[in-house]
Amino acid sequence: MSRSSAPKHLLRLFTARTLLEETLLRLKGVVSPRNIWILTNEAQVPLIRKALPRFPKGQIIAEPAKRDTAPAAALATGLVRARDPHGVVALLPADALIKDTARFGEQLRQAFRWAAQGSHARNLLTFAIPPTHAATGFGYLELGGPLARGVDGSRLLRVKRFVEKPDAATARRYLRSKRYAWNAGMFVWGVGRFLAELERSAPELAAFVRDFPRGDPARYLAARFPSLPRISVDYAVLEKAESVATVVANFDWDDVGAWTALPKHHACDSSGNVSLGSVVSIGTTNTIAVSNGRAIALCGLKDLVVVETEDAVLVCHRDCVQDIKKLLPLLPSRHT
Repeated sequence: MSRSSAPKHLLRLFTARTLLEETLLRLKGVVSPRNIWILTNEAQVPLIRKALPRFPKGQIIAEPAKRDTAPAAALATGLVRARDPHGVVALLPADALIKDTARFGEQLRQAFRWAAQGSHARNLLTFAIPPTHAATGFGYLELGGPLARGVDGSRLLRVKRFVEKPDAATARRYLRSKRYAWNAGMFVWGVGRFLAELERSAPELAAFVRDFPRGDPARYLAARFPSLPRISVDYAVLEKAESVATVVANFDWDDVGAWTALPKHHACDSSGNVSLGSVVSIGTTNTIAVSNGRAIALCGLKDLVVVETEDAVLVCHRDCVQDIKKLLPLLPSRHT
């Protein structure tokens, strides 16, 4: 279902709203609407405008070339710095599901306080998600000692290091140790602090931020963005930064990166099946079925994922959902 024409953050799988709409709603009362930008690629701009017809068009920023998260972070920081050299940036992926919006808002406000002033403003801040199982699909943070406790009760810890997605045995060890947390990919920092780190470790990105213009950045992006290095913000900056700290999240979080996330958010029948849309079954257990139009009929099956769309059908064992991405190169371009 997640295609270039309908990426995950524009799907409606959990509520009547897209994940992008849910992300914006979480910021209500925390961030002024005039200070919210949506960073995306050029192909998705029409889709986002259709999904959010009231969102200001000038605050939807299209990256003119496909790069990684470090150029995107530099773009976000440049946008804020051009308006306020002392501003604070929050980078929030739009494809995660968070239900406890009140607690999320409280902790985001506290992160802003830490990033804006005082001794903790020297840190680049992340959000640490306490792991609930030995996940192999997430990056991890190795947690250090305590740094502060916020007025809302939030804990700020030092980050000792960033860890790549582990194998199953390593993930189980991380879970047992209680010294590791999932890296949610949400970041908060003062623009001056991030620029200083770019000066140290990524001078080309630093120049991009320093030169960022006020007003409409389209011409500047067209000229400068495509030549920026294709590298993640973890590799380019965070792993080399002088000081990184993390806010331990007290809210629920799910990046819903695989079909097996659905049972956590939708009711199962007595046989452990989750069905969305037109689905009928007999003798079927522990199966996820999603119809976007045509009826799905299941008989005598177990442990499968079946997804029907207008132009394609997926049938996958539940244990292989992380391998679906390996199918993409094999599909005709019209299905990607």
